[in-house]
Amino acid sequence: MYTDTASLSPNLSIGVLRGGPSLEYENSLKSGEHILRYLNETHRPLDIFISRDGVWHIRGVPRSPERILKQIDVIFNALHGSFGEDGGVQEILNTHGALYTGSNKLSSGLAMNKWLTKERAKVLGIKTPISVLVRPEDIINEKIREIFNSIPYPLIVKPATGGWSKGLHIVKSSGELEPALLSVLSSHPLALVEEKISGKDVSCLVTDDFREQKTYAFPPIGQSDKTVLSKVEKETIENVTKKIHQELGLSHYSESDFIVSPRRGVYFLEVNTLPDISEKSSLIKSLETVGVGIKEFLYHLLSLALNKK
Repeated sequence: MYTDTASLSPNLSIGVLRGGPSLEYENSLKSGEHILRYLNETHRPLDIFISRDGVWHIRGVPRSPERILKQIDVIFNALHGSFGEDGGVQEILNTHGALYTGSNKLSSGLAMNKWLTKERAKVLGIKTPISVLVRPEDIINEKIREIFNSIPYPLIVKPATGGWSKGLHIVKSSGELEPALLSVLSSHPLALVEEKISGKDVSCLVTDDFREQKTYAFPPIGQSDKTVLSKVEKETIENVTKKIHQELGLSHYSESDFIVSPRRGVYFLEVNTLPDISEKSSLIKSLETVGVGIKEFLYHLLSLALNKK
């Protein structure tokens, strides 16, 4: 699907949802600001701001979600992290019959759980780092022994739910493991421990119904501009990103993260259902590699939401 400005009515009421009660509040504000700036060129998008304490605002005035959503034809969801990506806001939007960009409640919640996502990946035969899940009720010493017997150091300890690896710890020795676990579990319900694989950090963006493909993969983007990938590595990353998007039932777009080891190959890490759309994000770089403008992409996502794709 190619979406130009003419395919979206100039009278369309578009709400851009940003902010929210997550640790990624600032990132969400930046994504939303970027989206508003581009949509302002052809429409009059409404800035729907959610404060850190969860209060919804429109035109700077606190209002209930019900009152706000009555004014809107379609929502561009620019929230990141908890509430925005775990199914929380999707439940509210569904309750009020709102159309919105991004994945539904169930798929969002599944993708936000890194452990469940990794388990789905393994069923598909996708390589992912060796990992152990730790719950608050587990006996820490027994878990540490299990981790010692199954995962080589260095390790990564991070929340099993959440976005953008907030609260991540790199553990280089056994003495650092318990404090890292206790730190994560003090503010998150689950901790994920996985091997730290050395290599190139790479992201890959996909979108639905684009350029005559059901799931279109953009070329993988390295964290460094100097990242070079072989043809096989690129194809593997693109294929895995498509499989994850489809297996989790994700909608409209998603971005998967990988580590590419020079000797061990491509490893899938996690998937983001609402990727960062700020000015210097990997998403913007992905679009640039194939000559897709940000405005065209935003219209494409809105069109998918309006057509209930």
